[in-house]
Amino acid sequence: MTPNDFSTLRDLLRHAVSRFNGAGVFFGHGSSNAFDEAAYLLLHTLKLPLDQLEPFLDARLLPDEVAAVLRVIEQRAGERLPAAYITREAWLGEYKFYVDERVIVPRSFIAELIPSQFAPWVVVPDEVTDILDLCTGSGCLPVMLADAFPHARIDAVDISADALAVAQRNVSDYGLQDRITLVESNLYARLPQKKYDIIVSNPPYVNADSMTKLPQEYLREPQLALAGGADGMDLVRSIVAGAAERLNPQGILVVEIGNEREHAEAAFPGLELTWLSTSAGDDMVFLLTKEQLQAKKKK
Repeated sequence: MTPNDFSTLRDLLRHAVSRFNGAGVFFGHGSSNAFDEAAYLLLHTLKLPLDQLEPFLDARLLPDEVAAVLRVIEQRAGERLPAAYITREAWLGEYKFYVDERVIVPRSFIAELIPSQFAPWVVVPDEVTDILDLCTGSGCLPVMLADAFPHARIDAVDISADALAVAQRNVSDYGLQDRITLVESNLYARLPQKKYDIIVSNPPYVNADSMTKLPQEYLREPQLALAGGADGMDLVRSIVAGAAERLNPQGILVVEIGNEREHAEAAFPGLELTWLSTSAGDDMVFLLTKEQLQAKKKK
């Protein structure tokens, strides 16, 4: 098709939905269906308000606008490039973040838990002064944590210098350079000797079998940030093993493991994991207390 085959946003929206459905596009990076994904990409490309599709549906588009939209549709359907990599932005709740191919597209169930300040496990949120985010990626969780815990400083760790460059941009965009410290480290290895009230992590947790079955869109992301070893628990084991000596007496560890609950429970048979409720169910994120972790270490 050529730009001359289209004249309105309505024409292009219909084409995009058909193209996405025909190509078997996978929706796992924000939108859940072809229509929403198409509407977002078209409005963003045309620099129109993302929440105002209806007023512009029958507006006639210029030839260069049509051409630009068609290029984006083919990037998404033909190259299977995630929408966030095309628009260079991703949303978690009300927060917008810069992203590119150096980081996975942000999608964390921990983000849903931050506005409630991990109640009831954090009794007095205003007394939280130190938080650690392991495997921070694009730095989204630290930004949200800084808002939820206004008196806290956050150390955000990642092994990837590329990811930390993206995180630095997001930290700067939100003006949080004085409260969020980015650390290039393999988990705890290069952290200062300090203790934290809260440790969170959304680490690589996809098991080896599942890695072979990932949709094409996920293969466009840094595999380092996805692969979690044979059972998906390689990094999770290290995170749990090192947490006790890094937590304050009333501290908590919160870890996201996606669809790997069975593997997580098998990996930690001596620990009673507390599963937190999220929009995807009660088996995506677990919590452990300092007391539990310490008791486990003494056995």
